[in-house]
Amino acid sequence: MYEQRSLFMKDDDRPLAARLRPQTLDEFCGQTHLLGQGMVLRKIIEGDKVGSMIFWGPPGVGKTTLARIIANRTQADFIDFSAVTSGIKEIKQVMQQAEESRNFGGRTILFVDEIHRFNKAQQDAFLPFVEKGSIILIGATTENPSFEVNSALLSRCKVFVLQALKTEELVKLLSRAITDERGFGKQKIEISNELLETIAVFANGDARSALSTLEMAVLNGTVEGDKTIVTKETIEQCTSKKSLLYDKTGEEHYNLISALHKSMRNSDPDAAVYWLARMLEAGEDPLYIARRVTRFASEDIGLADPRALEIAVAAYQACHFIGMPECSVHLTQAVVYMSAAPKSNALYTAYEKAKKDALSTLAEPVPLVIRNAPTNLMRELNYGKGYQYAHDFDEGLTDMQCLPDALEGKTYYSPTDHGVENKFKARIEQIKEWKRAQRKNRGKSQ
Repeated sequence: MYEQRSLFMKDDDRPLAARLRPQTLDEFCGQTHLLGQGMVLRKIIEGDKVGSMIFWGPPGVGKTTLARIIANRTQADFIDFSAVTSGIKEIKQVMQQAEESRNFGGRTILFVDEIHRFNKAQQDAFLPFVEKGSIILIGATTENPSFEVNSALLSRCKVFVLQALKTEELVKLLSRAITDERGFGKQKIEISNELLETIAVFANGDARSALSTLEMAVLNGTVEGDKTIVTKETIEQCTSKKSLLYDKTGEEHYNLISALHKSMRNSDPDAAVYWLARMLEAGEDPLYIARRVTRFASEDIGLADPRALEIAVAAYQACHFIGMPECSVHLTQAVVYMSAAPKSNALYTAYEKAKKDALSTLAEPVPLVIRNAPTNLMRELNYGKGYQYAHDFDEGLTDMQCLPDALEGKTYYSPTDHGVENKFKARIEQIKEWKRAQRKNRGKSQ
């Protein structure tokens, strides 16, 4: 289980990402929200107060590297354990090994990559050893640990969320790879900052991917004397992509998502699919697009086609399950559906109107009739007095007032005639007419 290196293995034989793997916190790239000066995780590591923890984040952000740095700093045995190739038998062997080490005063950090791949029984096998302190468990996962890690094990681990690296952080890492002797520092490499930024953008926050692309570009660069020149054409060949005009943190990012949104709103599926492809092929996170489509389903379609929200959520789940490039077809299905669906912004405008009133009437009391009355005192104060339980009435309706007095009679939701929203419109008008008749009759009888 321990990582061992052959005496005959040369550093230069290893991939660039492995050669440049940070050895200290100061070398570590990114995650300043956790590892910056004075930040919580840095304090824990520097104070040697490390306990069991889970690193949750996308690929290539330093989960394994950070675990190794912790092991080196705490002078603990480091066991790299894969959830893909190991079962309960292997877990027990490692636990026995760690227990023996603890008896002699040693500490063991067990790093479990892709911990979400372990089933419940396998995860449970760690529990007694984590509780006894035989091991410090550091799990790494790209999936939400709230759903993928047993609650018993999760409660004994601190979860730290690692973020995709920013473009500028990746550019800094790539620049170091060019000058560091562990990278290409012993060679003369000519590559512009613009091309380093291109590699960083295409890497989509993944340091390992960025370094692998740089390594491939250098190996395929043009050699002139003792110098290797990396050109734009070399980068395009290595990424199999053209340099699309795209910056996920800049103006073009917002221009493209705006183009997608407005194409769907304008019921133009061809344009919507084109802008979708522009974003995905430039390296945009498909989950970001899926979130925007989900918003669109209610903001611009709403009850004109209630299935739109179902389609959008299903597309998001598909993107989460399988990722790119496979999920591109699911997003295509979603944006075409949104484009073809009847449109209504009635839900959006309803909330905006209600929000305006809510902010200006924060002191308005909840009508007594619809307050809960769980105590005798509340009942004595008329909480819930006169409440009408709709299911007790033949029509399933009452004319009880639910808005504050200051807002009585206000209308926020005004359904359109588009799609099936006309059915909601007819039903709501029917309800309102029934309530008006009830109040009118009650007024005559008084």
